[in-house]
Amino acid sequence: MVSTVGSLEEPKTETSCSKPLGIQFLQYKKNSKISYRFYQAIVIVVTFFAYACYHATRKTTSIVKTALDPSTPELSSGLGSRLFLLARKPFFRSSENGVSSSVQETGWDPFNGSDGTSLLGEIDLAFLSVYALGMFFSGHLGDRIDLRIFLTLGMLGTGILSLLFGFGFWLDIHSFYYFLIIQLFAGLFQSTGWPSVVAVVGNWFGKKKRGLIMGIWNAHTSVGNISGSLIASALLKYGWGWSFIAPGLLMCFAGLVVFLLLPVSPETVGAYEDDEDDLEPNKVTAEGVEEPLLVSSTVAVKEKAVGFMDAWKIPGVAPYALCLFFSKLVAYTFLYWLPFYISRTEIEGQYLSDETAGNLSTMFDVGGVIGGILAGHISDRLNARAITAASFTYCAIPALYFYLSYGHISLYMNVALMFITGMFVNGPYALITTAVSTDLGTHSSLNGNSRALATVTAIIDGTGSIGAALGPLLTGYISARSWSCVFTMLMVAALVAGLLLTRLVLAEVAEKIRVSRSQMFNASSRSPVTILV
Repeated sequence: MVSTVGSLEEPKTETSCSKPLGIQFLQYKKNSKISYRFYQAIVIVVTFFAYACYHATRKTTSIVKTALDPSTPELSSGLGSRLFLLARKPFFRSSENGVSSSVQETGWDPFNGSDGTSLLGEIDLAFLSVYALGMFFSGHLGDRIDLRIFLTLGMLGTGILSLLFGFGFWLDIHSFYYFLIIQLFAGLFQSTGWPSVVAVVGNWFGKKKRGLIMGIWNAHTSVGNISGSLIASALLKYGWGWSFIAPGLLMCFAGLVVFLLLPVSPETVGAYEDDEDDLEPNKVTAEGVEEPLLVSSTVAVKEKAVGFMDAWKIPGVAPYALCLFFSKLVAYTFLYWLPFYISRTEIEGQYLSDETAGNLSTMFDVGGVIGGILAGHISDRLNARAITAASFTYCAIPALYFYLSYGHISLYMNVALMFITGMFVNGPYALITTAVSTDLGTHSSLNGNSRALATVTAIIDGTGSIGAALGPLLTGYISARSWSCVFTMLMVAALVAGLLLTRLVLAEVAEKIRVSRSQMFNASSRSPVTILV
């Protein structure tokens, strides 16, 4: 194997990760040293593409719902049906209220019956519940096996399940349990994605500029949502099955790309860099003694994966996980309900069509991209993750209030306030799920052990995913009274999210004060010497 550090022999370390076939071919074909920066570029592009595909396949179901259940159902007798139909009831109003409804003549049994909407709701709830639960187990497994293989299996499984759901259209399948079981397994396979991609990116990027890099990289979520919506909507007219087939095939292709090209860590490809001391995970040995990066070594270093409960004990994991619970509650409420809210809200005395409302709602995602980048950049400049996350969370409270109170004045006002709201809502959400999770997964208390990234990421995002499932459900109940109550709930959730970071914010402020005083003391102690000279 060709080392990237000249003629020095590559350090021999034990690892469960293998070199990707595409990287092997590239090194053999070129017979040259591939720079560390080039490897980083491969990691960013491949993981971005991979997780965008995860979200593209996840978004398809919400687009196809109108084709599966085109009619307005009545309340059915089942408990689950009553709960979910109660959530949907406020959004189906007669044209006398100014809301036009484009109801198709056909649907898909069993979703076009009187309880069709409740059945679709049960599928969504099953997916989100298994996804949140599976996140914890996926992170635990991800730190113990080859992340490249683990991510590839998760992506292929997700793609195949999307294909199976779409095949129900041509195979004329009308069994509710067929679609329910597919979504249950889809939630399980989807849970492999986030812990894996964050762990891989964390292995390649040190803390320097990590917030900015991951803030930009986190745009894959919005890119996946938007592309998934566009693909599914464009193919829906040819039959709803195609809306699942295309993202499924794309997901399988992305899985193969991951298998062939994704280098999990620098050790797997023999890449080491000496200009940034925090880029090399194995710089600290098992005995806690630092070693030069470019020194040849024959000592095998075997890291033990961190246990689930031990990961919870890492300082900062619990408060950030609970903060993300409430942050995701707000973010996913907008994800699932914003198009409906826009189409059922009078703007400049008129109601927008469902299609226009759906397209308009993407401005929330655009704002989220900007918010994620800003939060990452600011946290890097200040070296204060908690202060940045809490500040964005507190700013989301007035943003939510202004969007509710003034979004109806004009279309431009609605777009502007929606953009600002998305920026402050998704900013801390993006920061916590990326840079913060990676920071905690490489915390100093781990003594250099790099095999905690996936577990920590899974704990934080898994806890947040529970809030993601709870927010839309609560919105259904509360919106039956008024949307003002819904926004009040979201503002309270944002406030609690910020308060949960109070202890960490105070610790960062105290550290800033200590450093500032230390610098002032050092400057004053040097000044007499300067005068004498």
